[in-house]
Amino acid sequence: MNFLNAFSNRLKPLAGTLLLFGGLCISMASADKPLNVIFIAVDDMNDWVGVVGGHPQAKTPNMDRLVELTGAMVFNRAYCPATVCGPSRSSILTGLRPSTTGVYGNGNNLKASPVAKDATTLPQYFSEHGYHTLSSGKIFHKHPVWEGMDEGQWAFDEWASNGGKTGVDTSKGPLNKLPMLKGGGGRKGRGLEFDWGPTGVPVEETGDYKTCAWAAEQLDRDFDGKPFFMAVGVSKPHLPFYVPQEFFNMHPLEDVQIPEIVPDDLDDIKNPKGKNKFKPSDDFQRVQNANMFKEVTQAYLAAVSYADYCVGVVLDKLEKSPYADNTIVVIWGDHGWFLGEKLRYRKTHLWEESTRVPLIIRVPELTQPGSRSNRIVNLLDLYPTLAEWCGLPTKEGLEGVSFADLKSLAPEDERPTLTTMGYKNHSVRGDRYRYTRYDDGTEELYDHLKDPMERRNLITDPEMKPVVKQMRAYLPKHDEPRSPDNDIDKKRLRRTLGKIFKMDPKYRDMANRGELDPEFVKSIFNETK
Repeated sequence: MNFLNAFSNRLKPLAGTLLLFGGLCISMASADKPLNVIFIAVDDMNDWVGVVGGHPQAKTPNMDRLVELTGAMVFNRAYCPATVCGPSRSSILTGLRPSTTGVYGNGNNLKASPVAKDATTLPQYFSEHGYHTLSSGKIFHKHPVWEGMDEGQWAFDEWASNGGKTGVDTSKGPLNKLPMLKGGGGRKGRGLEFDWGPTGVPVEETGDYKTCAWAAEQLDRDFDGKPFFMAVGVSKPHLPFYVPQEFFNMHPLEDVQIPEIVPDDLDDIKNPKGKNKFKPSDDFQRVQNANMFKEVTQAYLAAVSYADYCVGVVLDKLEKSPYADNTIVVIWGDHGWFLGEKLRYRKTHLWEESTRVPLIIRVPELTQPGSRSNRIVNLLDLYPTLAEWCGLPTKEGLEGVSFADLKSLAPEDERPTLTTMGYKNHSVRGDRYRYTRYDDGTEELYDHLKDPMERRNLITDPEMKPVVKQMRAYLPKHDEPRSPDNDIDKKRLRRTLGKIFKMDPKYRDMANRGELDPEFVKSIFNETK
C-alpha cells in the first residue's frame, strides 16, 4: 500500500489513546517544585517522525520513546504560523502572526519590525518571571548585523555557540552529482544547497551533536535554585543533507518508499486570468530528470534519523537527571517540507505538507504514554500554553490560544487555524476544509474528509460557496506591510567574520555576544569579496 494513500490514517489514533480532560485548566507548577522547560526546535522537520506517522520507514527511536514510554503527547493536527523559518520562528517566539508584525520572509529581522521590535519574546517572558533562560543552536532565524550575527542571543540570559563541522568538500561540486537543468536552472545558490551525502567527520564532531551535548551538560547544574527554560536548536534536516554515513545505512536505498507523484496535481489551481498558478519546481525537475527520487528520500530520512539521535542525547540525560520529574519537553518542527508532493521539494507554499508540523509535548503528571490529540493547534499557541502550565501570569496581547487544558473539541467547536506565506497569502485549516487565498486573488479549497492529499481543488464548485464564505471570515482583517529587509549581504558577512575570528579568538566570543565594533567589522567587510 502506498503510504501517502493512507495519509488519513495518521489522524485516526486508537480511541483509548486520546486524553480527555474536559474543562480542566490548571497550572502544573507548584511552589516547592516549579516546572522547567526544554524547548527543542528541529529545523525543516516535517511529519516523517515515527510516532507522527508521515512515513512508514521513518526511524526516530528517541522521539518515539518519549511518546510511547516516557509519556509525551503527539498533536496530530499541529500547524505552523508561516512556512519558512524566519517568520515562523518570529511568530512562535513573539506570539504574534506574520500579518501583524510584517515579518514575512527570512530577510525580515523581527528587531527591525516597527510592530515586533519591542515585543517580549517567549524566553524573555520566562526570564522576567524568575526563570534562568539559556540556549544553543538555531532558535531564532539568523540575521546579519554589524556587531556580528544576530541569532537571538539578546533574548536569553545565557547563549552558547558550539561550533561543529561536516568535513564535506564541495570544491568540485555537489556530492549528489545531481545534474543542473539545461539553461542553468538551479545552478546558483539554492541549487547548490540542494545536496546530500555523508559527512567526513564522526557524529561527535557535527554541529547538532555538539549543541545537544552542550544541552545535556547543562542538566548537571542547579541554576542557583531557579527553574530553567532551555531552548535547543537542531539544524537538520535542513539542507544540505550532510549527515554521518551510519544514518544513511539505516535506510537502505533499495528499500526506500517514495511519495506518490501525481503529474497533473497542479493543473486545477488557476489564477484569476485562468492560467496555472504553479509549475513543477527546479529541484523537482532535476530529481525527475535524473530519476533520483529514492536518493533524495533516503537522504531526508537519514537527516531526520540523525536529528533524532542528537535529540536523544538530551532526552537520555534528562531521564537520569534530578529534573526528570518536573520538566516539560517540547519538540517541534518550524514548518513542513515537500518530498515530491505537489511536484516540488523544500518548504514554502500553503498546502498540508508544508503547513502541518510535528509537535510532541511531555508535561509531567499530565500527558500519558502513547497519548494523541486531534485538536487543531498552531505553534503560535505555544507561548500562552507554556506560560499557563508553568504558572506565569497571563501575557496580554498574544494572538495564540492556550491549549493547556488539553481538552478534545467537537468538530463544531474547532477553531480554524491560519498559516501565512508572504504578504497577503494565507491558508485557513479547519476541521474538514482547507481554504487558501493568494495576494493575486487565486483561491483553493480542499475537503480533507475525501481528499487528504489535497489533489482536487473545489474552489469552482458552486455547492462549496457557503464553505468558502465561512472560511474567508478567518483571514486577517489587516496585513501589515513587509518590515524592512536585511541590508547586509549575509554570506559576505560570514566570510568577513571568518577573517576576524582568525585574527584573535576573543572576537568569536564578542561576536556571539553581539559586541563587535561595527566600524571594525565594516572595514573588514569592505575588503572582503
